[in-house]
Amino acid sequence: MTPDRREDAAVLDPAPVLARATIDVAGVDALLGAIRRAGYRVIGPTVRDRAVVLDEIESVDDLPAGWGDEQDGGTYRLRRRDDGALFGWAVGAHSWKPYLFPPRVTLWSAVRTSDDLRFAPGEPDPPAPQAFFGVRSCDLHAIAVQDRVFLDGEHPDPHYARRRDGLLTVAVHCSDPADTCFCTSMGTGPRAIGGFDLALTELLDGQGHRFVVEVATERGAELLAGVPTRPAPDADLDASAQVTIRARERITRSVDTDGIRDLLAANLEHPRWDDVAERCLACTNCTLVCPTCFCSTVEDHSDLAGENAERSRRWDSCFTLDHSYLHGGSVRPTHRARYRQWLTHKLGTWIDQFDSSGCVGCGRCITWCPVGIDLTEEVAAIRADPVAEPGAGVPYPSPGRFR
Repeated sequence: MTPDRREDAAVLDPAPVLARATIDVAGVDALLGAIRRAGYRVIGPTVRDRAVVLDEIESVDDLPAGWGDEQDGGTYRLRRRDDGALFGWAVGAHSWKPYLFPPRVTLWSAVRTSDDLRFAPGEPDPPAPQAFFGVRSCDLHAIAVQDRVFLDGEHPDPHYARRRDGLLTVAVHCSDPADTCFCTSMGTGPRAIGGFDLALTELLDGQGHRFVVEVATERGAELLAGVPTRPAPDADLDASAQVTIRARERITRSVDTDGIRDLLAANLEHPRWDDVAERCLACTNCTLVCPTCFCSTVEDHSDLAGENAERSRRWDSCFTLDHSYLHGGSVRPTHRARYRQWLTHKLGTWIDQFDSSGCVGCGRCITWCPVGIDLTEEVAAIRADPVAEPGAGVPYPSPGRFR
């Protein structure tokens, strides 16, 4: 499979480039200030608890200047760089998902008095408009996948829609992918091609520390108008392209997506599922860090007096026993069944539901798995020694066959 295959990826429409300019680090700070003055709550990368995380930021001083990272299966370490790069790291522990699909949302609350029962919506006021600053291409594709799940159906999710409405996105073309990245296999990176208002390429060479800015929307142009810029010379544009070429060459992990949906469907009884089940802890880390997983459950709570009650929605995971519970027991009672469900849905039946893969190749599930389970290795093992050829047998088993 070539690195540029895009059949199973959640492909964004290419963004038109209205203008290109070059700014310095002070210009990045000015851009952050312009976004904040426009009324946005800016969410971006910062360092906390020995990791690059996402949080509200105010200035360039909050960014992870001079930090890089080392990632592998079950391994994450920050490391000091010998330069002042602001974006010299791969994806961090957090995706942008919690800011559009929060881990917990109150759906409604109720108060009972002696003669009345009053209900109130959980979120009566729309949240402040958000700006995502420093989004990598894989995460732009992940947001597009979540848009399909929460917005494109017959019943759009109002909580997601309120947070998504008016979202401003400043992308960063990836320069330092982690060893766990495989976005090239999924057609989702390393260069951002759409889904952003502005995109930055960080350049560090003999010409100084600077950024090429690509303007994709009128809103982005308006914000950049208040920032000191200079026309981007051809040398900077060439250097920007080279950043992507070098990043692509550094990505070594891959997954062959050719016919992957049918491959997995034909190998539901493959012995590899037993092998991975011996290692899997069913801890749910992979689903928590995944930027596209969307499973949730609804809970009702009340106080002891029965006077106050609320209904909330919180994240759930297909790795929990209760997630697949039907009357009489769990449909997927074993680690084997639950891991198989996650992987075959992510890479296979997601295509049936949403016409795209549910994986964007960010590698977070590999990095943050305590035992280093690597979905690219699992797929490769099944493909190398299938027990049945794609297309053989029934597409997927009935619940009674899961174990």
